[in-house]
Amino acid sequence: MPVPIVSGSGGPIGRVLIIGAGPCGLACARELERLGHRDWLVLEREREAGGLASSIVDPAGFTWDLGGHVVFSHYGEFDALLEEVMNGDVLHHDRSSYIRFADRWVPYPFQNNLRHLPAPIVAECLDGLAAAGGGSTEMDFATWMRAVFGAGITRHFMDPYNFKVWATPPAQMSSTWIAERVSVIDYQRVLANLRSDSDDVGWGPNNRFGFPAAGGTGEIYRRLAARLESGIRYRAEVVEVDAERRSVRLADGAELAYDALVSTMPLDLLVRALQSAPAAVRVAARELRHNSVYMVGVGYEAPLRDEKSWMYFPQPHAPFYRATNFAKYAAANVPEADTARYCSYMTEVSYSDAKREERAGLEERVEAGLRAAGVVSGRPSVASIHVEDIPYAYPVPTVGRDAALAVIQPWLTEQGILSRGRFGSWRYEMGNMDHAVKMGIDAARRMVAVAEEELVGAV
Repeated sequence: MPVPIVSGSGGPIGRVLIIGAGPCGLACARELERLGHRDWLVLEREREAGGLASSIVDPAGFTWDLGGHVVFSHYGEFDALLEEVMNGDVLHHDRSSYIRFADRWVPYPFQNNLRHLPAPIVAECLDGLAAAGGGSTEMDFATWMRAVFGAGITRHFMDPYNFKVWATPPAQMSSTWIAERVSVIDYQRVLANLRSDSDDVGWGPNNRFGFPAAGGTGEIYRRLAARLESGIRYRAEVVEVDAERRSVRLADGAELAYDALVSTMPLDLLVRALQSAPAAVRVAARELRHNSVYMVGVGYEAPLRDEKSWMYFPQPHAPFYRATNFAKYAAANVPEADTARYCSYMTEVSYSDAKREERAGLEERVEAGLRAAGVVSGRPSVASIHVEDIPYAYPVPTVGRDAALAVIQPWLTEQGILSRGRFGSWRYEMGNMDHAVKMGIDAARRMVAVAEEELVGAV
């Protein structure tokens, strides 16, 4: 059984405060309601719900997400929530994803579809894969890539692409997070694909995915928040947490008491806000690393003809690591849902201390990159370029992450605090929307019913 979350007096849970009205926080509040526990309050820093799953409409009428979200699920609880709030207003797509390599499009995953590469590179990748001895999760990510894929695949795709995504040298990352995030393929299967001249594109849990028919990903959480509206306080930024007194202080000076706290704010910021955190916890929190991302959306006055879902860019001809064909996800993502007139591409550019990205001129570099990479052809008129700066985009699974979490999370639990969600758990491998919703639901069940949290790695 888990360590019970009890009130400061040792009795049953009373007031529950939830920091963050993103997928995890809203799912927690919804589950508390379902379980009949109505003494809860969600504190949201922004003016609306959604967190990293928010969507915005730019001045030109284009809808953008804060990064590449699609709807797929490992959990029945997420499926039930989606059906409840969306009532069928979800479109479904078969994934059509590619990697831009030199002058060609290689079907995703790269390592499964080497037949599309120039012959000398195919030979290099095959030789490396044949010689690869296999990896283990005890290896750092750079060593793991070479041990699993060999020198060729690592040099041409894995190494440059992952640095573009994580903005972190792979040697500083662990390989414990891989699981279903990276297609691990053996030499014989690659060779069979080459000999049969066939594509191998079905790998992964998101090979069929959903997307809201209108409003972007954020529509899911706008609708959910509307059902919980009386229990959400917006523009309520938590700046201090007193674990001994079980209270939080907001930026406006207000103080709120709690019996149990569910936090979805970034774990390092939570520890910083905890005045009573011991030195060991503070030191561990300084080990946590994250990247930041510029979402740069480019809307064109040109018909939607591209059939690709999203594209990856390991090479330097584009500053972004991924571009999403956002008009294909839903026609309503362009003005007046007119895909005969408009198309749109949502790109992601990572940055960190290890990978600088100048903000000045970013719009021009991204738009030029879309042309240079062959995403758009000709000279279509640019109808809109919109930039969102996302300071906390992905928690990086560094080599020291798990040891840091093993210090931080048990201490928080002892204080009646559950830190969950993408940045609350700080586990990228549990960073999808369905994971966040599941963590929120499990947190509610643990507090009210003392039920096990089912996600591996939850404390």
